[in-house]
This record gives sequence, C-alpha cells and structure tokens, in this order.
Amino acid sequence: MTGTRITDSRRTTIAATALAVGALLVALSGCGAADMTKQSSPFAAAKGAKSVTLSVQSWVGAQANVAVATYLLEHEMDYRVDTVQVDEIPAWDALSQGRVDAILEDWGHADQEKRYVEEKKTITAGGDLGVTGHIGWFVPKYWADAHPDVTDWKNLNKYAGQLRTAESGGKGQLMDGSPSYVTNDKALVKNLKLNFDVVFAGSEAAQITQIQQFAKARKPFLTYWYEPQWLFNEVPMKEVALPAYTAKCGDKGIEDPKSVDCAYPSTPLQKYFNTEFTRTGGDAATFLKNFRWTKDDQNKVSAMIASQGLTADEAAERWVKQNPDIWKKWLPGRK
Repeated sequence: MTGTRITDSRRTTIAATALAVGALLVALSGCGAADMTKQSSPFAAAKGAKSVTLSVQSWVGAQANVAVATYLLEHEMDYRVDTVQVDEIPAWDALSQGRVDAILEDWGHADQEKRYVEEKKTITAGGDLGVTGHIGWFVPKYWADAHPDVTDWKNLNKYAGQLRTAESGGKGQLMDGSPSYVTNDKALVKNLKLNFDVVFAGSEAAQITQIQQFAKARKPFLTYWYEPQWLFNEVPMKEVALPAYTAKCGDKGIEDPKSVDCAYPSTPLQKYFNTEFTRTGGDAATFLKNFRWTKDDQNKVSAMIASQGLTADEAAERWVKQNPDIWKKWLPGRK
C-alpha cells in the first residue's frame, strides 16, 4: 500500500486492528533510520532461550501471517517470539540493522531491495509468501450492477456528483486509508483529469468501518482497496479499470511518483530476512523460509481477527488446529 510500494508494488496500510501476537509489542512507527540502533530481542537475555523477532506490518493480512508464524514457533518449536510494529519503509532499515529478523509480507520496494539486498547485502530474500497482492479502485457491487459503466475510469466524472461528500470539497470522493499511506492516487486523479478529491479515512480499520457504513445504507462509494482482504466476503466490490499497468509506467513512477497515470500492478508478496539471521537463525530461519500459504488461508485468519473478535493468538490457534496438513510441511525436516 504504498506508491513506492505500489509503483514497486502496493499500499502502506496502517491498520488500527489490534495485534495480540507475541508477548510484547514494541511501537517503532515514526522512527527514522538515524534513530535505530542494533538491538536484539529482549528474550535473548534469558539463559538458553531461542528467540525470534518479527516485524508486524499494520494491515490485518500481514498480522495474520505473524500470528500463525508466532503460534507455531512458540508452540511447536519452543521459540520465544518478539514482535515489532514499524511502518513499511522503516521496517527495511530495522531489518538491515538486526532490530528484526524477518518481514513476512512485502509488497515490492525495488529501491529498498537494490540498496539492502543487492548492494549492502544486509538483507536476504526469504522467498514467496504464496499470496499475490493487488491494489486498485473499487466500487460496491450493488452500485456497479445498477451502473455498469462506472467500472471504467473514463466514466468516473459522470458519477462524481453522486460520490460527493462533505469532506471532498464539491468534488467526488476517492476514499483512501491513512495519510501515511504512500499511494499513487493523488497523481492518478490529477493526471487522468478526474473531478475527485482523495479523502483519507485515517487507518485501515477506519476505512473498513466507513465502507461497512456505506454498504449498510446502500450508498455509492469509490475507494482505494486491495486484495487479499477479508472484507470482500462481507461487502462485494468491483474494480474500476484504470489505464493498464506497464513496466514503463512503473519505472517512471519510481523516478517521479507524481507522473504515474496507470493502474497498480499485481505483486507476488515476498518475505525478507536479516542476512545474519539466515546464517544463525537455525530451525526458525528454515521454518520462516518454508512458510507459504494461500490468499484464502490468510483471509480466514484475518477475518477472525478483524471481524469475529478473536485475538491474533486465538485466530492462529484455530487455524493451526484446522490445517495441520498445511503447516506441518513448514517445520524443519518435514515434507
């Protein structure tokens, strides 16, 4: 959920959804690289303790990854897990410096990958998560069914009046999540000459609440949204076709985000590890490299956390008990 992440491939979704994954949540949001010094897990001081530190991205799908990984590391492999919540780009700095051992869901940051993986070699690619992410603009299915042409961006200005809100200043509203998301949306509105204003809900959780309220009242809305996302099961939506994504547009966007005039790409989500952790992390490093599941698996756990009121640990435990045939293959020495 970022324009960096998006042009590189996705959104920076800051979810207000609570994550009760490990024993400790350390808030690092807003810390710059200059503020970060190398720091191992607080559990590492315990004699004989095996510890792992995982970065927790703030959207619920990423929280689901960490919840399940944490549960299995603690209950099946006798590790103690420390979790660190940090914004998307600073997470790369934290990983490089050894403040965290692994990021389990990255939506694509070519600039960070070049800097840390290719040049500094302080971060090592950890493999495919098994989930493909996609960002786009969406409208509710009930509205698209009544107005099929709204799913083509060229017709959006025709419907701007119906999408006007008190916050959009006389224009149609394009709802985004948090102001801290780095997205292409303002550039797209300008470059495609759309009579819309980007309005931020404040967080992923606030955006979900707003979508649910619109849907309950059967009101039209246009929102920046992404897959995988459990909310599609509750509020069916249709994507608005933006100008097709091309590598040329993506490369142009990396150099000058304000010039973007095409859709967001689909991105196979990736894991990244601190390079030293790949050498010294033992079974934990092997397990996290093997960790690979589907969009449906992630959405099941996400829905338990965000919609059904379970803690992350409770959701992970339920999924683990229901899916031993999947996770047992992740354990070292298993196939």
